[in-house]
Amino acid sequence: MKIAVVILNWNGKSLLEQFLPSVVQHSDDAHIYMADNASTDDSVAFVTETYPQVRILQNKENGGYAKGYNDALKDLTEDLFVLLNSDVEVTQGWLSPIVSEFEKDPSLAAAQPKILDYKNKSYFEYAGAGGGFIDRLGYPYCRGRIFDTLEQDEGQYDDVIPIFWATGACLFVSREAFWNVGGLDEDLFAHQEEIDLCWRMQSRGGIVKYVGTSTVYHVGGATLAAAHPKKTFYNFRNSLLILLKNVKGFAAWRRIFIRMLWDGLAGMMFLLQGKPKHFIAVIKAHFSFYALIPKFVGKRKKWASGLSYATIKSIVWKYFIAKKRNFNNL
Repeated sequence: MKIAVVILNWNGKSLLEQFLPSVVQHSDDAHIYMADNASTDDSVAFVTETYPQVRILQNKENGGYAKGYNDALKDLTEDLFVLLNSDVEVTQGWLSPIVSEFEKDPSLAAAQPKILDYKNKSYFEYAGAGGGFIDRLGYPYCRGRIFDTLEQDEGQYDDVIPIFWATGACLFVSREAFWNVGGLDEDLFAHQEEIDLCWRMQSRGGIVKYVGTSTVYHVGGATLAAAHPKKTFYNFRNSLLILLKNVKGFAAWRRIFIRMLWDGLAGMMFLLQGKPKHFIAVIKAHFSFYALIPKFVGKRKKWASGLSYATIKSIVWKYFIAKKRNFNNL
C-alpha cells in the first residue's frame, strides 16, 4: 500500500520548523508532501532547501482546509492519504498500526490515531482525542474529550474500534473512498468538514475507525485559536449544514429547529461569560446557514440517508445537566 502524508500549510514556517522533522524522521514508508495554500511567507523556500525529500504541491489560493486538500490531492496516486496538520508531532511507528488496518479491512474508508495534547502529553487533545461521535442534534464529542473537558490518558482508549468521525488533524483516508464521495465539501471551508466526509463515506458502505495503538501529539489552535470567534462561527454554521445535508426526511428539519434553540442558549451563555464576539458569531452562523439552505437542499438530494449516526440524544444535556464529563460515564 502506497502512502502519501500531506501537510497543508499557510504561512506556517515556524510550525514546519518545529514539527516537520518528526514527520520526516518517522515516515520512511511514505511519500511526504507539503500542500501550500498560497503562502506569503518563505515556508515553501524553507522546506525546499531544508527537506528536499518533501515534495511541494502549490495551490493557487488559500481555499481553506477543504479546497486546499481537494486541490492538493487530485493528482496523487497513492492508495492512502494522510491529511496531517502542520502542528502535529508524530511518533516512531505511527503509520504501521493504521496502515495494517487498511490492508486487512477493504471496507475501511478512514481512520485516526490517538491524539494527545502536545503541551500536556498525558492528556487527550481537543481535536479528535480518542475518536469522534455526534449526538442526534449534530454536536460533536470524542472519547477523551467532551466539550472543553479533557481526560487524562491512562490507557483507557488503547483499542481499535469503529467511530463516527475521524479528526482532520490526522486523517487517514482511502484515496478511492475519498474520491468516490467527491472529496471534502468546499462550501464548509474549514471545521467539521471531516465529519461530513466520514458521514458520506459511511452512507456509501465505508467504515471509520480509531486506532489507539498509534499516537501523535497535536498543539491545536495553531492556525486558528480555539477561542477565536471565527472558529465559533464555522463550528455552529457547519454542524447545521451537515445535518441538513445528510439526515433524511423531515427528521432533519425537526432536529435543526431544536438545535437552533440550543444554539440560542449557547449564545446567551457567551454573553453572560463576557464574550460578545462569540455571541455575534453564533448569530452570523445562523444567517450564513439560512443563505446556504437552497444550495444544501440540492446537496441533500444526493447525500441524505437513513444512516444511524447518533448513540445518544443530547451530549449538551448529558454534559451540562446530568454532569457527565467522562465518555465512559455517558
